[in-house]
Amino acid sequence: MNAAIGKQRGRNGSASLSHSQQDYLKQIFLLSATSRGATTQLLADRIGVRPASVTGMLKKLAEEGLVERAPYRAVHLTETGRRIAVELVRHHRLLEAFLSRTLGYRWDEVHEEAEALEHVISERFEQKVAELLAHPDRDPHGDPIPTRELALEEDQHLTALALLPKGSQGTIRRVTLQDQDALNLVEKLDLLPGTAIEVAGTHPDGISLLVAGSRFLVPSLLAAHLLVDHAPPPSSAQPETREGTGRPVAHEQ
Repeated sequence: MNAAIGKQRGRNGSASLSHSQQDYLKQIFLLSATSRGATTQLLADRIGVRPASVTGMLKKLAEEGLVERAPYRAVHLTETGRRIAVELVRHHRLLEAFLSRTLGYRWDEVHEEAEALEHVISERFEQKVAELLAHPDRDPHGDPIPTRELALEEDQHLTALALLPKGSQGTIRRVTLQDQDALNLVEKLDLLPGTAIEVAGTHPDGISLLVAGSRFLVPSLLAAHLLVDHAPPPSSAQPETREGTGRPVAHEQ
């Protein structure tokens, strides 16, 4: 990419895309990793517009060859659309790492700044940031940063804390939240990426955790956003069942 993403399609071809179009492609990419996929209603909720506006934008993106649509189905990115989306994700996560490590931004402050900057940085600036940070593979929230070649680690080995049985031990690797109040709570509970945890018990309203000798309850909604690299519990431990759990929620970025 010789200039901003909006000046061309990913690192190949050329077509002018608005910031709004780029945002749609990125959100489709992120929602596609969830069980429900990128539906019109979910896109409307994520972007903050009416479903009719989403339908109109998807029609335009389909005409550009960036998405594939079918009635009453989740929308999917074409290969070209995916490259643009992944490059935007790379920009965003690199910028979050840069703002945090170099400029001293708190991890709950970087998202909005990166949202504004991700559309306009050049390929040269992107590469300079990557070199300055020694080519980081994770942003401050633990989300994987795509490579310059737009390869992205899937993190299929990680499991939401909400799904772990009693006795499980592991390390928090990702926090899939952007809300400032929620991130402040995660920090106060010392549940940052890199923190070792053990599941002491499971309850209908949350997960009882042992962290550095302290035991406390993590609400189920929060536990669904904490992704853990874990070891299974000892064979003597009996898995417990819980209600209201599901797949991790996609990162809102």
